[in-house]
Amino acid sequence: MRGTGYILGKDLEEQISRITMLEKDIAKSDTIKELMGLEGNIHREYYSAWQTIFDNKVNFSSRVRRPPDNMVNTLISFLNMMVYSTCLSEIYVTQLNPTVSYLHSPDERRFSLCLDISEVFKPLIVDRLIFSLINKKQVSEKDFEKGSNGCYMKKSALKKVTKAYDDYLNKTLRHRSLGRNVSYRHLIRLECYKVIKDLMDDVEYSPFKIWW
Repeated sequence: MRGTGYILGKDLEEQISRITMLEKDIAKSDTIKELMGLEGNIHREYYSAWQTIFDNKVNFSSRVRRPPDNMVNTLISFLNMMVYSTCLSEIYVTQLNPTVSYLHSPDERRFSLCLDISEVFKPLIVDRLIFSLINKKQVSEKDFEKGSNGCYMKKSALKKVTKAYDDYLNKTLRHRSLGRNVSYRHLIRLECYKVIKDLMDDVEYSPFKIWW
């Protein structure tokens, strides 16, 4: 019988165990620096599990951002940007100010609330979409090219990934509280409304968690 360490049919018990141990130290952190150090360690453990999740050997060992150095890092950077844009558009539908945040440092020159909301949904949308795209062989190394400034998607791959992202946002699921089907895009808007309810002292904010 498979235990709780199995995700997407893959045995990730070792990584989950190490992340769980790191999580116990979060409450002991006295400074932002300590907390960010723990976050970095958890991210490293999390990304180390990706080689197990991928069905075939993929060139990815760590997160590299500026510039992304391989297919997976390029996909992460691009799809993260797409999620930021989606979160911003959903924030604009509400009464929230996208420059006033609760997790990232507020800055009038950036939409820091957008960064906050996107952190909730990147694992659900970006990461799962990348696993699907690669394991189903919808994208491969041939869809990317390397230059002096990093690794980039070819135009044809850009269209495929953008369409896959839009299709993913339009997927629906049965919301356990609302009792009706909602799209992944609408889940982001609902998250914004949860922040408003907290600000209005109505319901304390609790970030979205997968229940299925």
